[in-house]
Amino acid sequence: MISLSKTLPMISGLLLCSSVMAADGTYIAPRNMWGQPDLQGVWNFSSNVPFQRPEQFGQREFMTDDEIAAMRARLAEADAASDQAVPSADPNSPGGYNDFWVESAGITDRIRTSHLVYPSDGRLPDRVVGSAVQFGGLGPDVPGQRPVRYTVGGIAKDGPEDRGLSERCIVGFNDGPPFMPSLYNNNVQIFQNRDHAVILTEMIHNARIVPLDDRPPLPEEIGQWSGDGRGYWDGDSLVVVSRNFNGLTQSFSAFGTSDEKVLTERFTRVDTLTVDYEWTLEDPATFTSKITAIVPMTKVGGQLYEYACHEGNYGMVNILRGQRMEEIRAAQGSD
Repeated sequence: MISLSKTLPMISGLLLCSSVMAADGTYIAPRNMWGQPDLQGVWNFSSNVPFQRPEQFGQREFMTDDEIAAMRARLAEADAASDQAVPSADPNSPGGYNDFWVESAGITDRIRTSHLVYPSDGRLPDRVVGSAVQFGGLGPDVPGQRPVRYTVGGIAKDGPEDRGLSERCIVGFNDGPPFMPSLYNNNVQIFQNRDHAVILTEMIHNARIVPLDDRPPLPEEIGQWSGDGRGYWDGDSLVVVSRNFNGLTQSFSAFGTSDEKVLTERFTRVDTLTVDYEWTLEDPATFTSKITAIVPMTKVGGQLYEYACHEGNYGMVNILRGQRMEEIRAAQGSD
């Protein structure tokens, strides 16, 4: 016989975790055992939408069905014409990655014209005169000054300090924060309990442990790679405000430093399979206005496996070894 005293809590728990629609048709997220909106699970934020809005869209935030069809046809044609996801201008270069490794298609039919939604034209605001600019990438090294604040590429190969942060397994090239879609591993897992949320990005397996209580922030002199995040609930949205970035990363894209950066992230479950990830960056030392972007995240059934960046990774050793061999051969050739 099934005990009614045991069955009722099970049923109530199932009802608690099920999502419902409000009378006005808006979505109400399922609740966890603490009555909070349930954001737990693995979410994918892949996208082929540009970060900045192409000028032909003006102030419009979403593509039409015809524009979506044309975009998909264009991408399919490009895929059929080349196996190179990251083509190289050098005809002797094999390129960085081929299409096999790339996951750039967003899992949604409601496609934005850009992820950037403020300023309203979908374009980055003007930069503050004199703010730092550092460009990285998969191409040749671009000589510059230490510290290297970008993630991919480097300024030289004299030592590991001349390489980008992801090559040094310090910061993943899409985990930010804020995290932005990139070539692959666009996955994040969210864990919750009553007093904390954990935001675990796949790249470099970076876990941000966000307290949800009223504890004070860290002292200003303590800087961290991912900042010091403090969270709270605003209705159905988990809001995370991060300060205390260490200044050794860029503010955003190729611009500025993170010294004065304040990042506000909002995680809002808008239907059974989707979380809207919205973030606002304020950095008066880098940009003349705030920046706001929205990146949809789709729930996936898979697990998040460890991205073991250092373990068994010969990349850094071979980069430096190859440079030393080039120097030896150049010296021998000049004798």
